[in-house]
Amino acid sequence: MSEELKVFLKNLWPLYVIVLVIPGLSYGAWHIWPEKQLEIVVIDKTVPNTEYREHQGLFFTLNYYKYTQNDGSPYEKSSDYFGFVPNGQDDFGTVREMPGEASEEIQNWVASKDLIYLADTYGVYTRNFMDFKSGDLSQKVYGGLDAKDLEVLTEAKSQEKTIIAEYNSMASPTPRFYRSSFENLMGLKWTGWIARYFEELDTLVNDELPDWLIQNYTEQHGPWNLKGDGMIFVNESGEIQVFNAGLDYLNKTPLIRTPRLNKGGFNLPDVVPYPDWFDIVLIERDYEVISYFDLNPTDEGLSKLREMGLPRFFPAAVSKKNGAGYMYYFSGDFSDFDGEVGSPKFKGISYLWRGFYVVADYRDRQGFFWNYYMPLISQVLEREESSN
Repeated sequence: MSEELKVFLKNLWPLYVIVLVIPGLSYGAWHIWPEKQLEIVVIDKTVPNTEYREHQGLFFTLNYYKYTQNDGSPYEKSSDYFGFVPNGQDDFGTVREMPGEASEEIQNWVASKDLIYLADTYGVYTRNFMDFKSGDLSQKVYGGLDAKDLEVLTEAKSQEKTIIAEYNSMASPTPRFYRSSFENLMGLKWTGWIARYFEELDTLVNDELPDWLIQNYTEQHGPWNLKGDGMIFVNESGEIQVFNAGLDYLNKTPLIRTPRLNKGGFNLPDVVPYPDWFDIVLIERDYEVISYFDLNPTDEGLSKLREMGLPRFFPAAVSKKNGAGYMYYFSGDFSDFDGEVGSPKFKGISYLWRGFYVVADYRDRQGFFWNYYMPLISQVLEREESSN
């Protein structure tokens, strides 16, 4: 070996440390870190394929912090949830039901659990499995809250278990009767409005705008001549309202703000942009606001909000005591994670990715996951573990 090559290889030692030593130590640290047991029931009815995106963020967090089931087995995103199970066949899939038929059976089953997590109930539709043209009618295959869900949730509340619910836990296609029961159980009220930020409203530039959105708007307001970025508000009645950036509101996207002295004591970023769908709910007085949505509306925007029956700020994440447990509601699709998240078996990787993915980059969903959702749900889980 020549002297020049020896010198070159010697100078590469920092790279060896970065590529081999640090990941090795991180991997080893994760394996020797103690496991923590929590019995969690996850309900996700929106699973059209094996990406499991609507609960992927939750399961990565569970695995990263080494939460296991009581038998010591880790949580598997493909099997440890209740809801739709796709199979790639002509019948699209099957339904994994929660056990128990008689009330006593459900009581006993809920008694063995620590936490109920309602990730998504929107469901799956024929368009998820077949090629559909614009205007084609897509039929529901499975979705919406049902009597069994309400019975389990009611029993969980009665037994002072912790309940977490996210965006679209009670909206379409849930029947109004079950929605009202869910609202009474949780102590909140859906206003009927959902909203989302779109970076470009010009249909010639953005071909991902939903056809139903354009059709409903055209029927109500005339031709779709919208351009630039803006907020779209959709009511369950079909009403569409558009907030134009710079005219009706001043933020680039909706912002999730977390007061530093929030009553729950959650350590989260002060401000996080959130460009995805969220619902607008009203909450009872005993809820504590962890975070809230802020559009920074102009006078014109405030006038529009009043006409729509909406407040200046919207709850984003709230909690309240449920005896020995808690009840949480997240108004956004927080646990949704699209794409590969990597292996959770590296201790400290969350700090690395928080530095790598800038929280202000609203275009990248990973920034929201690492900087807001993962810290939020990890603190919720830690609070639950410490109370057991």
